[in-house]
Amino acid sequence: MSKTRFCICQCFFTKNLFIKQYKLHVTYLNRGQFLQEYSETLQSQGCSDPEVVIPELESEVTRRKNFHKDSWDRRVYIAKKYKPLHPDLYILQRSFLDPKFISLVDLANTPGTTVEELSKVMKQHQQRMYSFPVFTSEFCQTFVSELKNFEESPLPKGRPNTMNRYGINLGELGFDNFVTSLRNDFITPLTRILYPDWGGDCLDSHKAFIVKYEVGEDVDLNYHFDNAEVTLNVALNDDYCDGEIYFGPMRTEESSKVTGIAHQIGVGLLHRAQQMHGALPISEGIRYNLIIWMRSSVIRNELCPMCNEKPTLIPVESGFGDGFTINEVDICCAS
Repeated sequence: MSKTRFCICQCFFTKNLFIKQYKLHVTYLNRGQFLQEYSETLQSQGCSDPEVVIPELESEVTRRKNFHKDSWDRRVYIAKKYKPLHPDLYILQRSFLDPKFISLVDLANTPGTTVEELSKVMKQHQQRMYSFPVFTSEFCQTFVSELKNFEESPLPKGRPNTMNRYGINLGELGFDNFVTSLRNDFITPLTRILYPDWGGDCLDSHKAFIVKYEVGEDVDLNYHFDNAEVTLNVALNDDYCDGEIYFGPMRTEESSKVTGIAHQIGVGLLHRAQQMHGALPISEGIRYNLIIWMRSSVIRNELCPMCNEKPTLIPVESGFGDGFTINEVDICCAS
């Protein structure tokens, strides 16, 4: 008998390290390789001594090597110590969802529904991007109050990534069942029609997190693509100014065309995860967005989107890893 284990790709330890001060993604194998490849670029961006960023990169490599174990340990500790402000939020309920979203999903679940029919009841943007109401305003307000309550607690926080340093990893906070229900029961009916070529019909894991923008902290998000097949981005509040989301081409394409989209509370923006995008700076207020990276092991087991190669798989002990999978033989059962 075999069992499926989630994995990461070996490249997680060396590629796509982000130097926030210079808005640069780099590969770091060792000091010599890094200085040879990036000294000129860093100096052109105002870094007089590229060696000064090496301790930051080595610290990030160490963090990544321990990330999945540390994240799971935080999850267990938070589950024991955190007292939720709104305990009922942690199980997805239909009352949280906008009635228009439920109707949209019902249509997607109707046999024979086509992309064209589905597109008529969503707002369609260029390059196969779609937006539609997901949550009610009441849910969003309650959810944000829960996030603030957790932020104010003394418990450890695992931030989403090095591009956003003030968000919250929702898996660590206990929302994996919530997001799994949302992914399986409500998002997959849409993605199996909209993105069958991007694993939309076989999404089997996710990474869900909150990104937070505030003047004096992170105010924008650099141009990038996501480590996923399909992304859902939901605005959770509207009491901030500016911060338009902008989209360019897919990461493998060349184009100068950029599409800007203003977000609205409760509305989700669904797009192929490897489409280049970023967020312009907010000018006042605090902005919260729910981001769900949805992954298909069928797709990513063939090609890692981060190194663009057949992935070298490293199993993780707990959780979804980065959405890659491997089948392992259960020795006890096989003997």
